[in-house]
Amino acid sequence: MKRTRNVKIVATLGPASETYETIRALHEAGADVFRLNMSHGSHEEIASKHKIIRQVEADLDSTIAILADLQGPKLRVGVFANGSEELEEGAKFRLDLDPAEGNLDRVCLPHPEIFQALEPEASLLVNDGKIRLKVEDCGEDFANCVVTTGGTISNRKGVNVPDVILPLAALSEKDRADLEFVCELGVDWLALSFVQRAKDVFEARALADGRAAILSKIEKPAAVDNFAEILDASDGIMVARGDLGVELPVSHVPPIQKRLVRKSRAAAKPVIVATQMLESMIESPMPTRAEVSDVATAIYEGTDAIMLSAESAAGQYPIEAVQTMDKVATEVEQDPTYRDIIAASRSSKGDTIADGIVAAAREIAEKTEIKAICCFTQSGTTALLTARERPYVPILALTPLEKTARRLCLSWGCNCVITLKVDRFKGAVVSAARAARSGGFASETDQVVVTAGVPFNVPGTTNILRIAPCDERLIYNTDPE
Repeated sequence: MKRTRNVKIVATLGPASETYETIRALHEAGADVFRLNMSHGSHEEIASKHKIIRQVEADLDSTIAILADLQGPKLRVGVFANGSEELEEGAKFRLDLDPAEGNLDRVCLPHPEIFQALEPEASLLVNDGKIRLKVEDCGEDFANCVVTTGGTISNRKGVNVPDVILPLAALSEKDRADLEFVCELGVDWLALSFVQRAKDVFEARALADGRAAILSKIEKPAAVDNFAEILDASDGIMVARGDLGVELPVSHVPPIQKRLVRKSRAAAKPVIVATQMLESMIESPMPTRAEVSDVATAIYEGTDAIMLSAESAAGQYPIEAVQTMDKVATEVEQDPTYRDIIAASRSSKGDTIADGIVAAAREIAEKTEIKAICCFTQSGTTALLTARERPYVPILALTPLEKTARRLCLSWGCNCVITLKVDRFKGAVVSAARAARSGGFASETDQVVVTAGVPFNVPGTTNILRIAPCDERLIYNTDPE
């Protein structure tokens, strides 16, 4: 399905968007990737949504990516005898391993790993940071704290520990079971929660064993500190601003977002900006001006994708939320300032032949009447490198591999086309011309740039650039075999 924009839209599915009719309408409205949140729903419900997405894909003959978001370990306090307590600023409060019901003075925190990592002066955040505790002294099974921000603490509220790297694996037993299930189901991307270091990514990659690409969610201060190694180990990145804004001062999040987006772009790895982008549209058909500005800012930064969470999963206006994102993206990308910003932030990294080929393709497209850049790709690398250039013309990613086409749905500007295998260059050029014409990207009188590699069907061999006519008669008359 041809889009009039380059940035991609990720829509989370949930109770508000689980029928065939709604999922189809979401895709037609602009959703390129569907996110399955493994924190909610049984395996049967996840499988049902997966089946519907693939049916929509087949019915519309439009490639769709599916992203399964693993829950990650959840750190929570125990229960209170009274159900909840009111903690006042300056009061003393103890966390320990005692399973007895909590009271105004203490509660169980059934995670010995936290106590092993804590040090005096460390912060503990409860209930998304609404309650803040500072550790005064601690041991292997307790932490005596002072309340620095008071409030109501109640049963099983979540706990964040921003100041230390916790000796916890990013994958819980539930995550391991979920990972195996969705990989067998056939998802395209795995979003990995609670990433703190590259080791967490390697573990997930080993378990996925090539069945899905790995996307690391950056939601902890340790992940920001270790971002270079995490980026190197990952296939993609999600800037998960919700948890970042809990564990770090909220004023730190915007510059972190900009840095992570730019570094991901330079590495030619897709990056998603996520969380609360159109939060008010959970209950309102219209977003706030600030939310629209937030979405636009991410697009101006050159992010590959923008994401809806509760807006499309549980909100009252899921389709309108996607339509809003689509309209904002279209408007921003038509702004001359957008091109200036993208060009100024373009990375020139890379010294391989493939890097040179895609840079030359973008230069030629910008200076001539070229209508599209058509890149043949096996693994998707050539398309990713082309997307890193952020060209002004559409990118057609042609591949014989359905798996590659689906993964590329997350990448900026990539219009994915599944083709038959070709083993001669002329056949590749003809396929590119046909795809450009049938997709509405070019007419018979136009020209396109074609990039490919010889030998064909071998990853990492991009070494040819051809300016080709879309008139097949001219191709047959002029192109070598």
